[in-house]
Amino acid sequence: MWWLALQVDAAAGAGAPNPQGPQQAVPVLTALAWWALRFTPWVAYFEDAVVLEVSACQRLFGGHEALLQRVLATPPEVGPLRYGQGISSLAALAFLRTQAQRHAPLPSRLPLAQLSLETLGAAQPHVPTLHRLGCRTWGDLQALPRGGVLRRFGQGLLDALDIAFGHAPDLYPWVQLPEVFDVTLELPGLVESAPGLMFAAQRLLGQLRLWLQARQWAVLALEWVWYLDERKLAQARSGQTLPDHDTLVLRTAHPSIDMGHLAQLSAEHWAQTTLRAPVHHVRLRSLETTALPNTSASLLPEDLKKGDSFVHLLERLTARLGREQVLASIACQDHRPERMQHWVPAQDLPRGTTKPLQKSTKAALIGPPDATLFPCWLLPQPLPLTVVGHRPYYQGVLRLRAGPQRLEAGWWQASASDTLALRDYFIASSPHAGLLWVYRERLQGTGEGEGAGAESLATGFKWYLHGLYG
Repeated sequence: MWWLALQVDAAAGAGAPNPQGPQQAVPVLTALAWWALRFTPWVAYFEDAVVLEVSACQRLFGGHEALLQRVLATPPEVGPLRYGQGISSLAALAFLRTQAQRHAPLPSRLPLAQLSLETLGAAQPHVPTLHRLGCRTWGDLQALPRGGVLRRFGQGLLDALDIAFGHAPDLYPWVQLPEVFDVTLELPGLVESAPGLMFAAQRLLGQLRLWLQARQWAVLALEWVWYLDERKLAQARSGQTLPDHDTLVLRTAHPSIDMGHLAQLSAEHWAQTTLRAPVHHVRLRSLETTALPNTSASLLPEDLKKGDSFVHLLERLTARLGREQVLASIACQDHRPERMQHWVPAQDLPRGTTKPLQKSTKAALIGPPDATLFPCWLLPQPLPLTVVGHRPYYQGVLRLRAGPQRLEAGWWQASASDTLALRDYFIASSPHAGLLWVYRERLQGTGEGEGAGAESLATGFKWYLHGLYG
């Protein structure tokens, strides 16, 4: 058996963990335990540290030294680490504490019997009495009669001593990842502006990444909750019943473990948020997750994309401008130009549809040959045109260049008078407006204009401007 004890280096500014156990562990200690699960499944909270049993997994990482180097690589989510190692969890923790007290590396071979009693947690309450008995090290305590130690100090001290020397097994409730990520972080002080919440957001998102990586999951939706100061909130309520917290739900179009993108989305939303009262706690909860999609890395330069993806760009624009300002088109099975597509918020599209068109997809959307004559700009409502000398007029008399392109559609909706479309479309040129897309409206049940050229016009038609080129 070989154990490692890890502890966040509080002197490096990462903060001190809470020694009250896994249920009361502060987020930093929780993040350290989740991060340690990538090396071994035997991870446990013990006093003010995280202990790992690594004897069975050293070979997987190339030996003891290689594993130790991997463990000591500074994890960005928790900060710099201190460590100790030994034949038991108590021995590893004692070496960690001894090294922290000396502020220097320990000798390569320090016998367990020479360790100070202060490094053994079970002995700390009895240290003054043991010192009066002449016991200052583990070896001194081990040399005392066990019956006397049992009567004077209880079974717990003897059990801890047996575990420390490897004579009894280490038994712990091993760390298990929760099914739902739900972590609350207390802020170091009251935050009065929403962008100030990003300090807590970065810490919580780092822990979310650890949880997702350990679960092999990706996030699709998460929820931010920030709790407001009751004293300030009571002044703002003025007799109204208002909640003591606010929420923000973020959703992504594709499964993601990119915490940088989620941090940017959160910052965009909070930049437009006004806090009702100062905030003292921030909570992050996962709402929807899925299996992490398997992707293969590429060495080809053209596959190494730089900058944000198209989906990330849409999500950031939606967060900054609002959902009604970033729209996407949905194609409809209708020949009427004004009904060929309709626009919806890009955020409401089904997942997997918000992607730029590839070349093959663009070619498939071109459709029939007549579709290549469609204009770039379509008017929201067709504009009626006046007729001068049997010719339509718009900033000058129009000259028909191509057409007609006959359209008969909407007959299945004949119950509505404005849905039936009997039109002949032309490309026309105006002396001042350039190329235009116009149509003449035919009467229902008549075949006038069939086979007529662009210059063979009958009287009595209504003309409309429907689109512009260029």
